[in-house]
Amino acid sequence: MFTINIFLRFALIVGSIIAGIVLTTLYGFWYAFPLYLVALILLVGYLMVGTVQSASQLMQAQDMEGAKKRLALTFFPKLLFGPGRSAYYMLKGTFAMQGKDYEGAKGMFKESENSKYTSDNEKAMIYLQQANLAAVKGNYREATTLVKKADELKVTESMIKDQIKQFKQALGKSGQLNMQNRMAMSQRGEASNAGQRCVDSSRAVQDSPSKATFGKIYVLLLFLCSLLLPFRAKSCYR
Repeated sequence: MFTINIFLRFALIVGSIIAGIVLTTLYGFWYAFPLYLVALILLVGYLMVGTVQSASQLMQAQDMEGAKKRLALTFFPKLLFGPGRSAYYMLKGTFAMQGKDYEGAKGMFKESENSKYTSDNEKAMIYLQQANLAAVKGNYREATTLVKKADELKVTESMIKDQIKQFKQALGKSGQLNMQNRMAMSQRGEASNAGQRCVDSSRAVQDSPSKATFGKIYVLLLFLCSLLLPFRAKSCYR
């Protein structure tokens, strides 16, 4: 698809308008009409498409910082044509995820999902991005649900199909690992509680005398009293 560099587009729009004003002043409106028409076409193209395509190309070239700056040159995202608007918010969500702004990324992906002009391929990509966000936050159940939604769509691009399969495999392994970790933690917790109960029981036995000990002490006291009674009686008779 033929594209014009965004800076060249801005320069042509401004230059055409200035030249048109000069020609209108000197010779009249109709002499400047072609320049106004060129400026109008370039401006409408910018408002409908923005810088989404060039930002996507920079992103494919692994120039993430350049892609982010290029996308920021889309000043009126609400005026973008349907698919372009969906792609704009999806890219914004991707950049927000890279900056670990997960709440912002979630909002951007929702905006992209709500676009009415997205194809099944684009919807699948949106669901995969949302699933990736949910997995990063540790919400594997939501991630699995989103991948299932993507799998139910009529996806025609093989690359997206492969990504769905990879996501399903990764989530399956993550779910199993998460379950194993939970079981191990539960077993360690039960063992720790059992050990603590044993320690508490042994401390209770050591700290508090048993009934048998009290009985022995009581018998010993009675024996001592029986020994002392004769001496006490003799002292009284004196």
